Amino acid sequence: MEKNKKIILIAGVLVFFLILTVLISQPFFKNYFNSCFENKSFFDLKFFSELKPAQVSLIAVGDIMLTRGVETKIAKYGSDYPFLKIRDYLNNGDIVFGNLETPIAEGRAIKPGEMLFRSNPGLEKELKASNFSIVSLANNHTLNFGRSALTETFQYLNEVGIKYVGAGINLEQAYSPTIIKINNFSFAFLAFNDIDFTPESYGATEELPGIAFMNEERMVQAVKQAKNQADFVIVSMHSGYEYHNEPNEKQKRFARLAIKSGAEMVIGHHPHVVQSIEKYNDKYIFYSLGNFIFDQMWSEETREGAIIKVIFDKSGVKDFEIKATKIYDYCQPDILSSKESEPILKRMPVETIFE
Repeated sequence: MEKNKKIILIAGVLVFFLILTVLISQPFFKNYFNSCFENKSFFDLKFFSELKPAQVSLIAVGDIMLTRGVETKIAKYGSDYPFLKIRDYLNNGDIVFGNLETPIAEGRAIKPGEMLFRSNPGLEKELKASNFSIVSLANNHTLNFGRSALTETFQYLNEVGIKYVGAGINLEQAYSPTIIKINNFSFAFLAFNDIDFTPESYGATEELPGIAFMNEERMVQAVKQAKNQADFVIVSMHSGYEYHNEPNEKQKRFARLAIKSGAEMVIGHHPHVVQSIEKYNDKYIFYSLGNFIFDQMWSEETREGAIIKVIFDKSGVKDFEIKATKIYDYCQPDILSSKESEPILKRMPVETIFE
């Protein structure tokens, strides 16, 4: 009996190694093991991680302003100073998105209190080092220094591999989606700016560079086309009354229409304070994430913001977390403790609406 057990055990081991040999000869396993040996990481469990359900994390932040008081701090402490306390968290995202509130271009210094924004070339490298994958340029400051500064911004972002959306060399490009593919997922980003507080001349034309405005007809068309190009459509919306904690009717109408047209999620900014969240027809609308990097130290609410980390699986949004932030020293956001976050998160209740 004991002898039979040994024979069975030996036979089992031989069968196991035979099967393993056959598997290793297959292209997928051969490439995997070759990669492991080349990188000296045979035991890094890469193969087993690939067997887990596919997911992608998207981190989104609010308004990023790298000029005026922020630039003063950068000149004193270095170009990475605004990002030092937050960079580690951002590096945990597969995709990182934010609203870049300033063009990146050569030009004059920006005075304190001035409402024309411009960032110095080189700061795009800090955005890249902080893991930003894509930024919205559809806002009321992108063309503060004209179309030439906008095209410079395109150039600098392209040089470091940061994608942009909501602006382009002409009307077609401005309203076209920017596609990001990662982990066998594809995301189509679109961005639109409210014309109510922005010069009409900032808009892209058939022949001139500019931004995409919140034209409902164009947005619906763009979302439907983007839906055919990617698994998920993410819409960015620069709109709302400044310093108001609740979205206005224009924000609600535009965001809900985006969802009805096929968007998976809407991310808002511009009010400079956080606003409520809506689960509309089972899709999420974040009306305003507040300030991320800004020099508005004159009130608690303008120093406060929110970072969202959204987890996608093949069915859509699986889960999300919100991290409340606070800006220190005119430019440095930092994540707050649970207790410190409470008053901020209370201003971001989730309302569920089905229509």
